[in-house]
Amino acid sequence: MKKFSLILTMGYALISSEIVQAETTMSQEGQYIFNSLGFYIGGVLVAFMAAGFCMLESGLVTTKSVSTIAAKNIGKFAICSLIFFLVGYNLAYGVPEGGYVGSFTIWTDNTNTETGYSGYSDWFFQTMFVCATASIVSGAVAERIKIWPFFLFAAIMAGVIYPISMGWQWGGGWLSTAGFSDFAGSTLVHACGGAAALAGVIVLGPRSGRFSSQGGKRVMVPFAASSIPLVTLGTFLLWFGWFGFNGFSQLAMGTFDDVNAISKIAVNTHLAGAAGTVTGAALTRLLGGKTDIVMMLNGALAGLVAITAEPLTPGPITAMVIGSIGAVIMYYGTKMLESFGLDDVVGAIPVHMFAGIFGTLVVPFTNSETTLVTQFIGMFSVVAFSFVLSYLVFIAMKATVGLRISKEAEKLGTDKAEVGVTAYSIRD
Repeated sequence: MKKFSLILTMGYALISSEIVQAETTMSQEGQYIFNSLGFYIGGVLVAFMAAGFCMLESGLVTTKSVSTIAAKNIGKFAICSLIFFLVGYNLAYGVPEGGYVGSFTIWTDNTNTETGYSGYSDWFFQTMFVCATASIVSGAVAERIKIWPFFLFAAIMAGVIYPISMGWQWGGGWLSTAGFSDFAGSTLVHACGGAAALAGVIVLGPRSGRFSSQGGKRVMVPFAASSIPLVTLGTFLLWFGWFGFNGFSQLAMGTFDDVNAISKIAVNTHLAGAAGTVTGAALTRLLGGKTDIVMMLNGALAGLVAITAEPLTPGPITAMVIGSIGAVIMYYGTKMLESFGLDDVVGAIPVHMFAGIFGTLVVPFTNSETTLVTQFIGMFSVVAFSFVLSYLVFIAMKATVGLRISKEAEKLGTDKAEVGVTAYSIRD
């Protein structure tokens, strides 16, 4: 009798669970709503990264250039949004299957319930990504680039360079067909922006007095950061935004599997950033005798960049390892750039390009749907395209409209020379 009662109870529970599951299965319209909401929430979170970049850059430049950084970041945010609407989106997402380039046309909405999400929400989400890509360049070339040539480059980045290379993968182009995998943009966003930053740093040259030659070696001359608390705030804002950047790159929130995936991505993203932070702290303590806060902060960002290519398939421990190695690459990459006399003000190239390349190449170790060869081809294609095109653009601007401020203006500071507003005033 007890056995019979137990069987009845289990049967009832099973039937009830099936009924509940059936009742909670979301309709097509319900999935549309939640997917669109996911794009909106993700876009808002990624938008916070614009503030993060602004604060980080403002803190790492000297006090003479803080207002200029603020102007560059708000201007770039607006310009990239307008250009991506006018031409960039369809250039990226209008690519024929297996093709290379979309169409130079204005974005229009083609929303219906069958698409699975609002076209407006998708445009909003994707626009925040192009703004983040251009932000990577801003910090690297700070304190010596003219503000309007930078705005021009940001427009070209948002309207041509980023959309074309991004479309090769996310727009269904040739890299997508080849099996390349970049979940949220270690290559398509970060390495792409880092490669453009490298081109700008090479063409511009270092800030006056940044390096001196002694005995055939280049020796760094200190340039005091304006505010370490601002750098820290910027890093926290970027870290916060990364949960939208990576999590909502799942591109759906209408099913159990989608929501579970977003949650796992958030955990892996967070742990990778945490591991990168601790690694940056440990490296500087062991090798330099001091715990360098800037290396801790850039270690966090490098860890976040490294996990971005594949934040879903690794386990939490693997995510920590990826984040930690990303920080190691950032540390030695920074030292390498300094040895070559390349002046990257905020460390954008080692954080975004070097760590992004690493994150892309380790994807096959946790995701069997791609190969190391495919990942290398995809990474190299995007990095080379971004670097070469950016280099040509910077060279062209240098020869025509001018690119770098004068030595006198540099000595005076970009705040006074470029925007006419000083960030900090000293009162008696």
